[in-house]
Amino acid sequence: MSPLPSDPSEHRSGALLDHLARRMRLRSESVLAPLGLRPRHLVALTVLRDGGGTSQQALASTLEMDSTNIVGLLNELEAKHLIERRRSPEDRRRHVVELTESGAKHLNQAECALAGAEDEVLGALQPAERETLYELLRRAASTTPVVCTEALRADVDRC
Repeated sequence: MSPLPSDPSEHRSGALLDHLARRMRLRSESVLAPLGLRPRHLVALTVLRDGGGTSQQALASTLEMDSTNIVGLLNELEAKHLIERRRSPEDRRRHVVELTESGAKHLNQAECALAGAEDEVLGALQPAERETLYELLRRAASTTPVVCTEALRADVDRC
């Protein structure tokens, strides 16, 4: 077994990010459950709040979901009266999806609960460190994924 890297440039973040994401996901699920929400509900509600009413097809595209899954998701949200679907007046084949007043209230409650969960998970960091972490993660998330090339395979083989 090889020794742990002593050079900080050899530290890898993947496992730590995965662990932190798992902790955040579990905590988030536990605070959303009493509100009758799951993380996928929250994402859809946030998109609807931030973008206003949108077509069902555009929402599916934004959420990168296929039409079958988006219908199931919207059925769940509509059953809870968090969204409303109606026919588009311009194109009767299209459905427009909008956040209801109840949906906006639930979303606000969920965001408050998630802020508390994030405080628990990231409690060891000072506010400025959390802001730095957020900015670094945002920047990393905005980059285009790298396709595995021969050069990358060679690097992996070398390790």
